[in-house]
Amino acid sequence: MKEGERVAKQIEGVYEKILECATKEFLEKGYTDASLRTIAANADTSTNSIYVRFKDKEGLFSAIVEPAAEEFMSRCRNIQETFHSFDSEVQRQEVGKYSSNAMLDMMDYVYDHFDVFRLLLDASYGTKFQYFIDGLVSLEEDYTWKWLEATGSRIKHEGRITAEFYHMMVTAYFEGIFEVVRHDIPREDAKKYVALMGEYHHAGFLAIVENTGLN
Repeated sequence: MKEGERVAKQIEGVYEKILECATKEFLEKGYTDASLRTIAANADTSTNSIYVRFKDKEGLFSAIVEPAAEEFMSRCRNIQETFHSFDSEVQRQEVGKYSSNAMLDMMDYVYDHFDVFRLLLDASYGTKFQYFIDGLVSLEEDYTWKWLEATGSRIKHEGRITAEFYHMMVTAYFEGIFEVVRHDIPREDAKKYVALMGEYHHAGFLAIVENTGLN
C-alpha cells in the first residue's frame, strides 16, 4: 500500500463524510455536473484525498451505488432461478402471484436504499450505471423465454410475439415501477401501486397469450 493511501485510510470518518457529501452533490446535480471540488469542500477535505480513495469521479459514484445495484440484481436473479426450479405446472399456475410477491419484497430493499436508487435512476448518466434498468429488462426477458419454453409455449418460435415487442412491454413495466422512487411516494403507498402495476402487467401478458391461442 502506498504511503498516501495508508494515511488516507487512517483518517477516521473522512471516507464516510466524502460519501455523504458526494451523495448530496450527485442527487442535486447529477453525475455529469457534480463537482469534486464542491464535494471535497463540503467534506472538509481536499480533492486529492478523493482521488487517493476513489481514483476519480466515477469511482466515487460507484462506491455509493454499486453495492446496492449489484445486490438488487443478484436478488432478482436468485428469485428467477428459484422460480424456474419449480416444475412446469407450478410455473404455469403461480407465475403472476410469485412475481408480484417477489417484487414487493424487492421494493422494501429499494426503500431501504432510497437515495442510492434515486441516483441510479436519475443521476447516473455518463456512468455504466445509466443502463441499470436495461440490465433488469434483459434479465426479465431471458427468464420469460425460459418460462415459455418450460410451459410448452411456442409463441416466440411461431413469431406471434416478437422479442422487440416484449422488450417494450418489460421496459414499460420497470419504468412504471420505478416511478414511485422518482415521485418520492411513501413506501406503503408505493408497494400498493407496484402490486397494481404487477396485476396490470400480468393481465396484459395473459391477454396476449390467450389471444394467440396458447391456453
